[in-house]
Amino acid sequence: MAISDSRPEIKTWPSDGGAARRLLDSSAQLSYDPLTEVDWETPLDTDFHGASPEWSTLYGTAYWNEMTDAQRKALTRQEAASVASTGIWFEMILQQMVLRDIYTKDPLSDSFQWALTEIADECRHSIMFARGAQKLGAPAYRPHRAAVELGRFFKTVAFGEAAYASILVAEEVLDVMQRDWMRDERVVPFVRTINNIHVVEESRHMKFAREETRKHLARAGRVRRHVHSLLVAIASYVIVTSMVNRKVYANVGLDEERAIREAKANEHHKSMMRSSCAGLMEFLTSVGLLTKPALFFYKRAHLI
Repeated sequence: MAISDSRPEIKTWPSDGGAARRLLDSSAQLSYDPLTEVDWETPLDTDFHGASPEWSTLYGTAYWNEMTDAQRKALTRQEAASVASTGIWFEMILQQMVLRDIYTKDPLSDSFQWALTEIADECRHSIMFARGAQKLGAPAYRPHRAAVELGRFFKTVAFGEAAYASILVAEEVLDVMQRDWMRDERVVPFVRTINNIHVVEESRHMKFAREETRKHLARAGRVRRHVHSLLVAIASYVIVTSMVNRKVYANVGLDEERAIREAKANEHHKSMMRSSCAGLMEFLTSVGLLTKPALFFYKRAHLI
């Protein structure tokens, strides 16, 4: 007598076949564990830069020309650590916004599961950035108090396209500079590895942010679109102007006040920032988020 299989049938829910499923598949095929991929054991070699020197806030200034080669390398290491610290700060904001966005959504959906995958990536990235900054011999650089409080407000009120477009802005600016750093043999090898990991994994995050921005804007009215375009622009200004902490200059033995003056007037660095954001500004224009009030803040941040 045959014994029937009394196990209950397991029901499966098909994928929606959209962008989130493709990103989940990509993540399964190509993701990294920074704890094992990055060389944390080899002592820091101070003969290397921490970032491509052309991305230094003082590159091309009179002060840069007066600095020794060792000072220039020390400065780029501190600047790279400051960018990493700012990245940690924004990634914590990002995670809270994404969690709030998916709070009541279907956990069986691809988009929900991708959002959790993105948050897991960001947790690993933050630990990676923290260890990287520590290995570069830097202190914990933090944004100034006003930026911290604005970030606290923004992560509480931002939703929909405001949240995802802001995520996109922060990641796009980092992406272009880090692509340069990861290919530059003048940059210390472990930082190049960190940048490569971040570029690969953040490319998926940026695709999702673009998709979500478009999706949310499809049901946004004129007033909401204008309000959110301004909110995104203000957030972008705060993020970009917080990337390099003013204390990096004193920490490498420079005159802090003079360095700040020359950095603020550095046309080369402003040009680098504008060129890094050309694709981003094209996207914001295409979705109607580059309004006249928003332009004021993008110009102030030298993103356009």
